[in-house]
Amino acid sequence: MTVLRVRDESNRAKWAVAALFCFLGFQYATWTSRLPSLKSRLDLSEQELGLLLMACGVGAAVSFPLVSHLMRRLGSRRLSLLSGLCLAVLLAALSKAPDYPVALLIICCDGVAVGALNVAMNAQGAALEKRFRRTVMSQLHATFSAGLLGAALLASGVNLVTTAVTAHFAVAVVLLLLLLAFARRGLLDEPEPAPAGEPDAPRGDKRAGRRRGALTLPARATLWMGCAMVFGTITEGAMNDWSALYMKEVAEASASVAPMGIAVVSVMMLLARVFADRWRSRWGDGRVVRVGSAVAGAGLALALAAGGVVPTLLGFACVGLGAAAVTPCVYVAAAARGSDALALVAAMGTTGLLIGPALIGFIAGWCGLVPGMAAVAVSALIVSLAAGRIRWSTLARPAQEPPAATEDAKHPAAAE
Repeated sequence: MTVLRVRDESNRAKWAVAALFCFLGFQYATWTSRLPSLKSRLDLSEQELGLLLMACGVGAAVSFPLVSHLMRRLGSRRLSLLSGLCLAVLLAALSKAPDYPVALLIICCDGVAVGALNVAMNAQGAALEKRFRRTVMSQLHATFSAGLLGAALLASGVNLVTTAVTAHFAVAVVLLLLLLAFARRGLLDEPEPAPAGEPDAPRGDKRAGRRRGALTLPARATLWMGCAMVFGTITEGAMNDWSALYMKEVAEASASVAPMGIAVVSVMMLLARVFADRWRSRWGDGRVVRVGSAVAGAGLALALAAGGVVPTLLGFACVGLGAAAVTPCVYVAAAARGSDALALVAAMGTTGLLIGPALIGFIAGWCGLVPGMAAVAVSALIVSLAAGRIRWSTLARPAQEPPAATEDAKHPAAAE
């Protein structure tokens, strides 16, 4: 009976945390899917629209001090629910924004709330893995992609009935609140939040961040995690933004084939995240990240050298396959070092997503698209090198807790 109860609790927590990941993907894709309508209603230029998109990322990137403080004060459970509620309210407010400055302020606040939910839900995922000794983080990140897809389908469906942004966002807000209510029932309670100023490392780690007065500097291990996260998100973000253009202008794909670049990356990443937790259980997080990033970098480099549509698609598939587990594994490792480390690494990941496409665009404008995409391959290889300097978490089963299968075998009646 105890084994079944633990299993039920584990599954309930897993689905609750998955609802948070789905929530974030759904909320983000809902308002970005209506950018053309918002552009028309607010009479925005291309530059103003670009600034609107950047405001969300900037808000998430600079939210680190606030999120770190809130994590210590509230814990991941309460912060995830609070930030989720804020995101639902901000989505409703965006549909009523009277002018561009108000919309810009709303999106900036949205970015801060995104940063808070991102840290809180990954902390919940890491706590779930630690408490129940199971690898689930990659699957949780896959549900984020499912949220993106669900929001896109909802936008298409609502547009068949009405083009009103207010109606679309109202339906989306209702669905978001339902997801939040579902998550609330299964989220994990945590120990009391750590006091302010606690180093970003487990107790007893002598290499925790050095202090200067009231300031706690990040530990070296945390900086290596941040490095892996930055270059991992640069790789992921740049592929999303530049793959179609590379397919068309360099690989000389037709107009109908060019979009297949991003499709291949996205599908391979989604599939890999569904199965990556099995790889993590078998080989460990460190090996999965090191080998996966090496495969991504080497595969893309070989594709750039070979040229042509088919080699390019194969190289893009290597990137999707190899990079899929990077962010889930780094989040788990950062969460093991405390809320400060997790918040910092998450902010660095957002920074990578912001600067990655722009950096590749700068290189492409200066040297061409091939060197630009070669920089993406180099980014993936840097992740592999950084992964070798990270102390990865393990999920070994405690000695006093027998495996569930053995317990069931000894007491068949307990499984009934």
